[in-house]
Amino acid sequence: MEKIKILVIGVQIHLYQEIQEILEKEGYELIFLSMIKENIIQQIENINPQLVIIDIDDDQFKNGILLGQHLLNEDVIPFMYLSSQADNLIIEQIKRTRPYGFLVKPLRDLDVKASVKLILYNYSHKNIDLLKSDKKVIEDVPFRIRHVINYINENIYEKIDIDELANLTKWKKHHFIRIFSSIIGITPYQYILINKIEIAKALIEETNQPINEIAYDLGFVNYSNFGHVFKKMCFTSPENYRKTKKSNPSIHLVQDNEQFTPNEK
Repeated sequence: MEKIKILVIGVQIHLYQEIQEILEKEGYELIFLSMIKENIIQQIENINPQLVIIDIDDDQFKNGILLGQHLLNEDVIPFMYLSSQADNLIIEQIKRTRPYGFLVKPLRDLDVKASVKLILYNYSHKNIDLLKSDKKVIEDVPFRIRHVINYINENIYEKIDIDELANLTKWKKHHFIRIFSSIIGITPYQYILINKIEIAKALIEETNQPINEIAYDLGFVNYSNFGHVFKKMCFTSPENYRKTKKSNPSIHLVQDNEQFTPNEK
């Protein structure tokens, strides 16, 4: 699978290079597009990014807002703004385009990484977040999937059975997997593993808890199974991940969750 593509639109190439340095370490593919380029909307469609970052400084505020309004109307790509200003007038104008994020320059690495990660996560779940939708609900599929997502999040430290999740929706197992995959973009099993490994990475990096305890706490059958899954998703062993992070916290291992496609259980 291809990496997640993030498109940065602006006029300052050095700003793009700064963002590129931050996010490419996280496994994203970064692309730059000049705000003054002709047919910019067509260029965005051709690139087909998963996220658009719009710099609205350097006399490009109006064009940036118009572009944000277009992306809002199309509602197929999440977007965020960057600006060196954040006064009430600026906020009042940009909030009408309902961006998924807004960062004030100068940028901080942690702010950029956290914002991007949350935007991509929230957008992937927008089909079950009916409170953010202007469309009339005509069936209960999103409600059932949201119920499953909530159950997974509340029981992420337990061993979660796919049959158990299907029972929550009252659907047959294969029908449940198909509907979940069509809405979330990955299978229930992949969703569970990705979230477990994200928690494991944080615990390995931020604590001194033994790795085998982390594996058991997260509901893996045994340490060997955990190590196998971790290596497939993070391209390194849990031990090497901790060693690398502890020795150099600024280094971020490349990960592309979409590359991991385990067999459904």
